[in-house]
Amino acid sequence: MKIKSTLLTLSALLLAGMAQAQDGWKWPADAAQEAKARELNAAYTDYMKSEQFVDASKPLYWLLVNTPELNESLYINGVTIYKGAADATTDAAQKAVYQDSVITIYSKRGDLYKNEAKWIENKAYYGYQFYKADKEKLKIPIVDFEKAQELNGAISPGLTAAYFDLIRRNYLMNKAYQPEQVLAIYDKITAQLDKAAADGKDVTSPKGQVEQLLVAMELIDCDFIENTMGPKLAADPTNEVLANQIFKYSVQYKCYSSNSFLAALEVIDTKNPTFSTSQVRAMRYLQEGAYDKALPVLEKALTLAENDAQKSEVHLELAKIHGSQGRKSQARTSAREAVALDESKTGDAYALIGNLYINSANDCRGGESRAKDYSIYIAAYNAYQRAGDSKGMANARARFPSKEELFTEGLAVGSSINTGCWVGETVTLATRD
Repeated sequence: MKIKSTLLTLSALLLAGMAQAQDGWKWPADAAQEAKARELNAAYTDYMKSEQFVDASKPLYWLLVNTPELNESLYINGVTIYKGAADATTDAAQKAVYQDSVITIYSKRGDLYKNEAKWIENKAYYGYQFYKADKEKLKIPIVDFEKAQELNGAISPGLTAAYFDLIRRNYLMNKAYQPEQVLAIYDKITAQLDKAAADGKDVTSPKGQVEQLLVAMELIDCDFIENTMGPKLAADPTNEVLANQIFKYSVQYKCYSSNSFLAALEVIDTKNPTFSTSQVRAMRYLQEGAYDKALPVLEKALTLAENDAQKSEVHLELAKIHGSQGRKSQARTSAREAVALDESKTGDAYALIGNLYINSANDCRGGESRAKDYSIYIAAYNAYQRAGDSKGMANARARFPSKEELFTEGLAVGSSINTGCWVGETVTLATRD
């Protein structure tokens, strides 16, 4: 019976050992070592449960050294224990040892279990907390954050500010990057946050934090965009990434008048035109008096407009171009089209038409009838009146024909007359006096 009992006990132990092996436990083959490992495994977990992390670190250390492949739980619990010990310790040197142990625990876990994607961000964030003020060691969590991007495709939104703060510190402490490299990292993070937002996540806080960090670095101003980024685009005008950076930062820092902004805008609007890019590009040309360049870009913007209000804006700008180039009839047609599409443009459009009429007075003067020659000012007055331009109305009325001039020609106030010329409007005669 005794032999039978012994065999049953051995069988139970073997079965237990097999079950533990199947659960990922690898106890030492040596019985004495196994007994000690079991004892210390129980001891460190008891200490950990009671939050005696410094005491827990001692049996844990023996297990990590002597049975490193015992179970992955050594490494999972090890982070908790060494982090807890670091927090509980007031001695700076010992605190640093415990903090280093947290990072070492993660690295060893990666070597043994090849599952970094599950926890690499946690390691990186611990590294950020421990090493962000250390100009040498801060490079460790930077590598880990970048490994997280590689393995998982992105950094979790909540950790992007920590990662970019490390980039900022590395730039300031070690001059580790060129400004353009920092901007490229910022753009990559922003793209990841934008994608997360599109997936329904609230990224308002991390996005704001990252932007604040960038501003605090004082990398960018209009001079930087113009003198550093601009020449690079000039040397490589097909570089769409750089063009987009210049455009983005020019808008952000209100550097609209720079040559580099226009160069970037030309690249973007040529490759991927939108109503906005074409409209702004045309406005820049108009500011410089480059009407021949502005006209085809505005015509393209008209095809890209998404609604009547946008189309109206384009027609009004086209009216200005045609008017400045002497195409007065086309200018009036475009101005009227602007109003037809959006009545809020009435003031600007009819003020423009009134100016066209006033400026045509000399060209349209036939010299045969003063009433007819001056009737163009009545047409201008009517346009200004519709525009709500009292100053324009007063200016036009001062040039109406006089009562005597109408009497001399056998005409009366209230009768109609056609202005003739390109204006071609029939107006009701009135006098200035």
